[in-house]
Amino acid sequence: MSDEPADDGTTRPPSPPSAPRPRPRPSRSPGQFIGAYGLLALAVLLFLVFSLVLPGTFPTLDNISSILSNQSVPAILALGAMVPIVTGKFDLSIGYLLGLAHVVVLQLIVSTGWPWPLACSVVLVGGAVVGVVNGVVVEFARIDSFIATLGTGSVLYAVTGWITGGTRVVPGPDGLPPAFTDLYDSTFLGLPVPAFYVLALTFVLWLLLERLPLGRYLYVIGANPRAADLVGIPTRRYSVCAFTLSGLIVSFAGVLLAAQQQIGNPSVGLDYLLPAFVGALLGSTAIRPGRPNALGTLVAVAVLAIGLAGIGQLGAQFWVTPLFNGVTLLLAVGFAGYSARRRLRSGATANRPDSVVTGTSKEHP
Repeated sequence: MSDEPADDGTTRPPSPPSAPRPRPRPSRSPGQFIGAYGLLALAVLLFLVFSLVLPGTFPTLDNISSILSNQSVPAILALGAMVPIVTGKFDLSIGYLLGLAHVVVLQLIVSTGWPWPLACSVVLVGGAVVGVVNGVVVEFARIDSFIATLGTGSVLYAVTGWITGGTRVVPGPDGLPPAFTDLYDSTFLGLPVPAFYVLALTFVLWLLLERLPLGRYLYVIGANPRAADLVGIPTRRYSVCAFTLSGLIVSFAGVLLAAQQQIGNPSVGLDYLLPAFVGALLGSTAIRPGRPNALGTLVAVAVLAIGLAGIGQLGAQFWVTPLFNGVTLLLAVGFAGYSARRRLRSGATANRPDSVVTGTSKEHP
């Protein structure tokens, strides 16, 4: 580069090029902050309200341990349901797969005499295979995920009935191996071990979805499959991966349910279907409003757990629980859609690497 002439006729060395200024990160407005963490504040508020109304029973370690233990299976199932939702798909077979998994693991241990680690491993692999089948049917047969997974779920329910003959799987006089039941009954640091399963799974899914390229691809596919195809993302392959991961998580929930109940009930999985979708959809309105995420799902499950526990201790009738879940599901779907539309209108996706879904950014995921 040549020297630049000065006003007095002399030359001066050129000034070094200035470094590009880093683009400031957009700050969250109060409304966005409330939208992201309002559900978490609601969980804290509900706990405080029920603690004031029921001071002798609700804010106790026994009650907290009971909530953490009883809600571990619904929480894991909600996390499993969340993964296909990230790609814009719904897996309605998770309740049927939960019932099949918990029946099969008990059948293998009780009737066949398999060692419980081998039985659990076979069930986990089988759950992943079911997820692959769901993904292939949805992506390659081009059947809507609602219809496809409802059909595969009915097949799973039929297989469950064929295995059990429509009756319960009851252990013999010696019961189940203590090491197997300890998967659910044991404690760690004074808290139920299943709560740590939930935390570990939440962390793994958060890392996968928020910090690894795979998660970014899944979000792009869910928001705009056309854009994902244009930038070269193999949408079918990653959608099948999402269903596979969901099947693996749900089968793990089935193993944990078997260790909890210690009796195989062929129809028990259907009771968990609605709460799982409530947690997954309501979770998309928290932490990262407008998109399903692991931390938001965990917060949503906490809200549901605290609310149901408080209502139960107040002496509510049996029909209040399905009413609570149904109303919450409707609200969750409405809020999730509103959050997604608001996120698109505000242009928040333009400041994120995955904003290719709206076509407003030139960054490649």
